[in-house]
Order: sequence, then C-alpha cells, then structure tokens
Amino acid sequence: MLRVLTVFGTRPEAVKLAPVVKELERTAGVESRVCVTAQHRQMLDQVLGAFDIHPDVDLDLMQPNQGLGRLTAEILTHLEPVLQDLRPDWLLVQGDTTTVLAAALLGFYNRIRVGHVEAGLRTNDRWQPFPEEINRRVAGVIADLHFAPTEHSRQNLLKENIPAGQIVVTGNPAIDALRHITRLPCPPEVDALLEQMGVGAGGRRLVLVTAHRRENFGRPLEDICRALRELAESRPAELALLYAVHLNPNVQETVHRLLEGVPNITLTPPQDYLPMAHLLQRATLVLTDSGGIQEEATSLGKPALVLREVTERPEGVEAGVLKLVGTDPRRILAEANRLLDDEAAYRAMSQAANPFGDGHAAERIVRALLERS
Repeated sequence: MLRVLTVFGTRPEAVKLAPVVKELERTAGVESRVCVTAQHRQMLDQVLGAFDIHPDVDLDLMQPNQGLGRLTAEILTHLEPVLQDLRPDWLLVQGDTTTVLAAALLGFYNRIRVGHVEAGLRTNDRWQPFPEEINRRVAGVIADLHFAPTEHSRQNLLKENIPAGQIVVTGNPAIDALRHITRLPCPPEVDALLEQMGVGAGGRRLVLVTAHRRENFGRPLEDICRALRELAESRPAELALLYAVHLNPNVQETVHRLLEGVPNITLTPPQDYLPMAHLLQRATLVLTDSGGIQEEATSLGKPALVLREVTERPEGVEAGVLKLVGTDPRRILAEANRLLDDEAAYRAMSQAANPFGDGHAAERIVRALLERS
C-alpha cells in the first residue's frame, strides 16, 4: 500500500491539490491522508467544502496579521510530529507558499520523499513575487519528483541541474479543478450581485479585479487603485468593476481608502472558489496580480492584464492570453481601454490557445507516484 500525505495551507494550494487528492482517494493501492496547516483559514475552508475534502489533520495555525518568520516556525514545530506519526512514502506539496517551504524542509529532515506539484515556475527575481520565488526554489532543491505544469517549467528545472528522470510534465491541476467547478450551477448570490451591479445583456460589462501580492503593498497598490478609479469614473454607464479584496489589512486599508464610494466599483471580501469561477465566466476583462487567476482566466478565454512587472507564467504572455502591465496607472489604463475598445485586440487574446493544461494533470501525477512506489 502506497502511503501519500498531501499538505497544504492556502486556497490556491487547495484548489490545485483538490483534484490530486480526489484522484488519490479513488486509486486502488493508495492510502491517502491530508494535512492542512490552515495558513489561510477562511479561504482554505471554502475550497475544502467545494471539493468535499475532510482533512485527517488540521493544524489550524493562522494568526491575525501573521509574520513569515513566526508562521514558518509554527509549521515546522507542529507539522513534524504529524510526519513522524504517519511516516508516508510520499509527501505532496504544491507551489510556493510558506507551507510548501516548511513542509518540504521537514520531508528532507525526516527522509520522506517529496513530490512538488507545479514545480519549475520561475521569475528569476528573488523579490518578485515575494516570498514565493525563494519558497519554490527551496522546494525545488529538496523535491525528489517534480510535477512541472508546462515544458517551459521543465526547461527551468533542467537548467538548475534537476535530472530529467525526476521531472514529469503534467499540465496544471488548476485546469482540472476549474473544469469540475464550472460544471456546478452558478450560485444565486452571483446572479443577484451582478444584477445589482447592472451587469448583463444590454447592461454594463464586468471587469473583475484581484490584487494582493506582498510586493505590491504600499505605493504600487495605491497606483493600481488610482487606475481602477479612473477607469470606472471614465465609463460609468459602460463598466462595473468588482474587486474581491484580500483579507490582509495592508490590502484592506488601501483599497477601501481609495475606492470606497465610487458608484460603479463594488468591493467584496474574497470570493469563495465556486462564485469566483462563475464571476470569471461572466467577466469581460480581468485585472490581477494572482498566479492562479492568470491560469483560470486563460482557460475561460478571458483577457487578463497582469498587475506585476514579471510573471512565472511566461507561457501565457508568449501565447498572447496574458499581458504584463505592472502597476503604472497610465499603462494599466491604456491597455484596459485598448481591449475594451478594440475588438480585434480583444479577440486575439480571448481566442488564443491555453498553454496550461488539458484537465488531466491529477491523473498523470498519481500515475507517476505509483510508477515510483
């Protein structure tokens, strides 16, 4: 019996590992266990519910306005006894969070093989995104098996002298998750919210916004908000902007100070995964600094302007489905207005091929684990 322990702590990790967990559950010869650190409590629980995942161990470590050092120490302290008790054959982690950094390190300390899902993403700038670029590099040094979402990610790993036999190109399980979740009925609260905003046939077009990365705290986020305000105020009858505002106080204060009260901007708490997927389906344009939403918007044919100077998903930029615009208000406005006014430019982005996967990543990941058992 192959024992696999999957560890995650945030909503993005849960979204991308949920299809893998469900595939492990239905695979003969596998004993699957799930441990959550709850690095993000509320947003994590949304996804657990949507995919009917019941963790075997819940460390419940989230603290208000938690610092990275304290969080890392808490994960190291509380997760190690779990590993020593369960002694899995494989420890699965995903992406680039603090949970990934700490779990991979503990796997190494305890001589447990580590599988890294969504391996090989790189910006080659240690500060962008912060701290994710270093987190995933550390996990990459430790991992015994690297599940690269694309050939570009595989090439990044090969350049870092990872043996080719330890890399499996799987596609991104975010696409598996999105295919599952968009088959579910649209929640009535989404329809009610969009009706309230005047979005629909013959009404306003929806611009969906998320911006919360640490490197954008302060002046960059203020500039993003100024661009959003000007975009909204320049097209009051045509556009409705919905900004799902991250719970981090550094984001909440800036966004509410600069955008609250603009009639055609709606500020909401972070959306649950199911409503967010359906909002993406209804959006005309997406503005985001999120990694996962870059993939999801691409998969749904929604042009996305990336509010960062670099992205670890250059495949999307090369394919023409993503465009880097940074945080300069003039650049954000120019590119948003171009897509809203130029049908040919919009069509070129919305109809480009999706480079991120075919919805069968989880199957490939589980098959690779079994082949190496």
